[in-house]
Amino acid sequence: MNPTPELKKRAARILRGLKKRYPDARCELNFETSLQLAVAAILSAQCTDKRVNQVTPTLFRKYHSARDYAQVSQGELEKDIHSTGFFRNKANHIRALGKVLDEKFQGQLPEVFDTLVTLPGIGRKTANVLMIAAFNQPGITVDTHCKRLAGRLGLTQHSDPTRIEMDLRAIYPPRDWIQLSHCMVFHGRYCCHARKPDCPDCPVASLCPSRTSVKTPLPRRS
Repeated sequence: MNPTPELKKRAARILRGLKKRYPDARCELNFETSLQLAVAAILSAQCTDKRVNQVTPTLFRKYHSARDYAQVSQGELEKDIHSTGFFRNKANHIRALGKVLDEKFQGQLPEVFDTLVTLPGIGRKTANVLMIAAFNQPGITVDTHCKRLAGRLGLTQHSDPTRIEMDLRAIYPPRDWIQLSHCMVFHGRYCCHARKPDCPDCPVASLCPSRTSVKTPLPRRS
């Protein structure tokens, strides 16, 4: 994508509006270490962060290291994470990740994006989550919310998450990537819903080509 100056200008205004609405936007998965975040991110697939945060306190008290995850039996880990759904695949990914980290990386998550995406259970989305939230490095997380909003806001014409990520990287400078990622997730969760977007309460409705209402956005609800 080669974004026009007009698109970049509108995109900057969109981010300013989102930052004003969501000044505390952040990763809502609870964690203390990069390994904990990686496990939580794997569990969050097809599951809410709220549910994951209900499971991980007990999980993190039980498993402290990559080796712990590598050595636990498949059945036992499945029981521990059962309520997050898709527990067989998730347990497979977590155990495989623990084994690779223990054998090749001294039990630590590498802080290099291109290495992260080679690890079991770590795709581009999770690698970007880790870069942003665990390592405080620029990244753009294209989850279901970001994918939906980027299309509605006219920031991309693609549906493939990697193509969307590349489009957003072309539009926004790296210094904005972290806040953009957090704000897009928050806006998708709390306003621009998949089935019924709350356009009258949207802080960037006037900049959105997909808006369903032309009313002036209302002040933020208390």
